[in-house]
Amino acid sequence: MRGLEQSLFDSGMPVAALMEKVGLAMASWLLERRDLLRNGVLVLVGPGHNGGDGLVVARELHLAGIEVSLWCPLAIRKQLTADHLRHGEWLGLRRLRQDPDPADAALWLDALFGLGQSRALPDCLADLFRRRQQLQPGALISLDVPSGLCSDHGSVLGEQAACASATLSVGWLKRGLCLDPARPWVGVLVRIDLGLPPAVMGNAAAVLPRRLPVGEACTAPLPALPPTAMKYERGRCLVMAGSDRYPGAAHLALRGAMASACGCVQAVVPPCLQSNLWQVLPEVMQLEEGVIPDRLDAVLVGPGLGNPSRWWNQWSEQLRTVAGLLVLDADGINALASSPEGWRWLLQRQGPTWLTPHAAEFARLFPDCGEGDALERVIAAARCSRCCILLKGAHSVLADSSGGAVVLTGTSPRVARTGLGDLLAGFVTGWGAQAVAAHQQPGLESFVASTALHGLAARRAQSSDASAIADCLKILAARCQKKQTTMFNKV
Repeated sequence: MRGLEQSLFDSGMPVAALMEKVGLAMASWLLERRDLLRNGVLVLVGPGHNGGDGLVVARELHLAGIEVSLWCPLAIRKQLTADHLRHGEWLGLRRLRQDPDPADAALWLDALFGLGQSRALPDCLADLFRRRQQLQPGALISLDVPSGLCSDHGSVLGEQAACASATLSVGWLKRGLCLDPARPWVGVLVRIDLGLPPAVMGNAAAVLPRRLPVGEACTAPLPALPPTAMKYERGRCLVMAGSDRYPGAAHLALRGAMASACGCVQAVVPPCLQSNLWQVLPEVMQLEEGVIPDRLDAVLVGPGLGNPSRWWNQWSEQLRTVAGLLVLDADGINALASSPEGWRWLLQRQGPTWLTPHAAEFARLFPDCGEGDALERVIAAARCSRCCILLKGAHSVLADSSGGAVVLTGTSPRVARTGLGDLLAGFVTGWGAQAVAAHQQPGLESFVASTALHGLAARRAQSSDASAIADCLKILAARCQKKQTTMFNKV
């Protein structure tokens, strides 16, 4: 993560200029939210350049009429930071000579360590941050990286880190801040744009995290189908799901597929569902269990199937030869993991494959990809299996065989509920079927788009139950479809 910073310095950009640019941008963000500053501000100043960034912020807030105090628990090591401290005191900024009160009502700005931390917090600071969160939860904002947190992997360097309500990440979203271990400490993750051209950013970040605001998810790349497309040209997908024990999984997966705006949804379901499925989902075409039709754009296998070994022997050869997209979820993944070939079976696939495991399913299928953080593991698994993989979590990670990866941030804990994974599996399958029907490669972009919409639906739904989220998914997909139709009408 230090690559971009170093390249700027190597280009001739003075450290002082970059510090000023960073501090002014952070101060501007804070001044747009003056309510946060109503009780004053305490800046925790570190020994290095992160401390200098904090001092620039302190100066600007002070000049804007905000009551600002400084606390420097460690000896200043950087001359530029010492200069800013001296100037701040000259301007009238008050410097605390004793440890701050963790119950203080002022907003704390954590500018202690920033990027590149490698050691645990000193015991005194760890205890202070622990008490601060207990007594004033949410009253702390971290500048660039919460102190005590590894910016590369998102893990706590010890037992305690600063618990921020927001983290102002400078220039780009640090890789580790987007991973699950960091989520309890980061709060709202805010990218502070320095106005640098994209060419300068280069490949400094190991991953470009994808945010999930309404404006981005609703402009997802819906496959470009012509306005004259008939139902069978708008995507044909087959859902193989459900069992006597898990009948609801089939219903939810099929509702997800229907919400995707796929033109034709077919189903292979257990006998216990066959007689009344038409009453709930009359649009779904039921197929007899036996042969998978040739004319399919996507097949979903797994939600609620149960007893993986029983059906895998029956279906594996046909699934291997499916020319369209194959999506394996839940028991589809478990069946593959328990088969003699394991994930290597995927190398025999004739068409593209998407996998949607949670952490335990991923570990069973890819036991040799257990090193590193979630991002590293998913990238390794996608490369060796030549698949697109979605590792579900608080911050879901997606990767493809090229090494491309996306971390979805801004998701809601509402998606952590039984059945919503079935809904997601059906939705991404229907979305991917449309890509295949439009003669597009159902790659990472399509996978990300459909997964992002599922996360957005969970955020926007009035309830966390699957039906409400399915209804919201249908609306969001329709909006994406409307945008596509409008585009054609303008041609």
